[in-house]
Parts: sequence; C-alpha cells; structure tokens
Amino acid sequence: MPTQLPAPVRLTRRLMGLELLIVLGLSLGASGVSALISFIGSLTAPAALNTQTATLNGSLAPGRPWLDLSWQLFDIATPLVPVVLVGYLLLREGASLRSLGFDLTRPGWDFGRGVLIAAGIGGSGLLLYLGARAAGFNLTVIPSSLPDVWWRIPVLILSAAQNAVVEEVIVIGYMIRRLSMLGWSWPAIVAASALLRGSYHLYQGVGGFAGNVVMGVIFCLLYRRWRRVAPLAIAHTLIDTVAFVGYVLLAGHVSWLPT
Repeated sequence: MPTQLPAPVRLTRRLMGLELLIVLGLSLGASGVSALISFIGSLTAPAALNTQTATLNGSLAPGRPWLDLSWQLFDIATPLVPVVLVGYLLLREGASLRSLGFDLTRPGWDFGRGVLIAAGIGGSGLLLYLGARAAGFNLTVIPSSLPDVWWRIPVLILSAAQNAVVEEVIVIGYMIRRLSMLGWSWPAIVAASALLRGSYHLYQGVGGFAGNVVMGVIFCLLYRRWRRVAPLAIAHTLIDTVAFVGYVLLAGHVSWLPT
C-alpha cells in the first residue's frame, strides 16, 4: 500500500530564517568565517600584509597532473551543491531559479549587460587592489599558481564561472528574496548582502573586503532594477576570468603586476 505523502509545511518566518542560516552555513557564510580567521592570522603574522600572499587557484596534487585535474574539478563542483539546494528550496515554495532571473530566456540581453558591468567594475577593482597593496592594507593576491598544463586555462575559466554562480545566486538572488520575505528594509538588505560579499574576501586584506562591499552594493541595486541574476553572474565570470587568465599571461612580463 503506497505511503501517503505528508501535507506541505507552511513557510513561516522562523523557518525562512533557519533556512537562510543553513544555506549560508553550508556556503558563503562559512567562507566568511574562514576568511576572517585567515585575515586575523595574516594580521598577527610577523611579516607585513603586502609581503604575504593569498593564492586563489593552486595545485592540489603537485607533480601529478591528472590527479590534480580530478581534484580541481571536484573542488569546482562541490561548492555548487548549495546552489542546487537553493533551487530545490525554491521549487518547494512553488518557485524556481527562474524566479531569480537565473535562466537562459534572455541570453543576448544578459550577456550585453554583463559585459558592460564587467568593463566598469573590472578596471576600478584592479586599481583599488594595487592601491591597497601599495598602502600595506592588502596581501599580494596570486590568482593562479597552477602548473603549465593543457587544462590550466579551462580550469581557471570554470573556477571563475563557479565563483560567479555561487555568489550571485546565493548572495544576490536567494538572500535578497528571503530577507525581503522576512520583512527587512531595502537598505538593511543591501548592507547585509554587501557585507557578506566583503566578508568572504577578507582573506585578501582590507582592499579585497572594501572592493567587494562596493561591488555588492552595485550588484544589489542592479538586481533591484532588473530582477535578474544572470547578467550579474556573467559579469562576475568575465571579471574573474580576466583576472585569472590575465595573471597567467602577464605575470613576470609587466612591472605593475605584483607576483
């Protein structure tokens, strides 16, 4: 005899709050705590901040390229699980990721705006990083120390895309949706989202934190206007791809890029 399914549970404010904390605890909230601990470690180290390094994409099995590739792909795939969880939770309430504007219904529109955002934010972000490092407030960020193997560039692009999808779906689309449903004011939502974005970049130093807070505010305002995560994810992918791949191509060849 088939088991009767239970009646759906009403999504109360308490359940929404717990759900948000669980999703963040499994993803970028935990990353924020980790980054804070890392930053405290850097601050209390004997060396100055700008003489320390933060490597974003490093080898996970040095000298063993196929094993390294396996770990790289695993490391890219596993952070996407909370995004799948968000999609599932939205389905349970009768919505979907499409409700956040994360879909393929407007590819040209999304890509065009993504390119414009990336062009506007990318250059200013680089200048902020270089200035913060020169002032001694930031670590030297090493976007890639992967070995020179055939899969290096594809893995860096996949890593950039993963960062973008996780951050924009969770910190912009999902978090804004849930905080709005919880009755938060718009300024409080923007502050919470932007500060969270800054927090998990704190391992890079004060410049990484401040730059990402500003980026978070801009992305919140654009999402409020467009109600679409897709162009923000495209912009983020392009920004990180240029940073990762550009570092590989330019490091050691130009004097202004710290290595």
